[in-house]
Amino acid sequence: MAVKIISLNRKAYHDYDVHESVEAGIVLTGTEIKSIRGGKANLRDAYAHPQGGELWLFNAHIARYEEGSRYNHEPTRPRKLLLHRRQIDELAGQVMQKGFTLVPLKLYLKNGIAKVELGLAKGRKLHDKRESIARREAEREMERAMKLAKRG
Repeated sequence: MAVKIISLNRKAYHDYDVHESVEAGIVLTGTEIKSIRGGKANLRDAYAHPQGGELWLFNAHIARYEEGSRYNHEPTRPRKLLLHRRQIDELAGQVMQKGFTLVPLKLYLKNGIAKVELGLAKGRKLHDKRESIARREAEREMERAMKLAKRG
């Protein structure tokens, strides 16, 4: 299976604690898929939300296709996500009751078909972000010390 990652949402891993992830298809127009294949997509401020028994992706920026005509797409239009009914109901229930958020983690092409990996996440508080940064820096320091110990 050939997987080509188009866009990663690094900000999501910083701002949220991701508990679970699920792969979803995405409904696109012709110029959108061409733009994605060109690598011109951004998930930074995007989120997914259930509406009317369906799951929708909001604020995902897919740049206009340069060779497109007047029928080119709107860059940040809402896009329908494709999941099984049971998955949609389960995710919608957790978003409504438990205070979770659906955050797109990455956009990729899998055998030529665009997919979005959604993460079921809870927002981090400022002190949690500082704690994770401090932990990451401590791990780097330990790795540096280990490398110096091996050399010496």
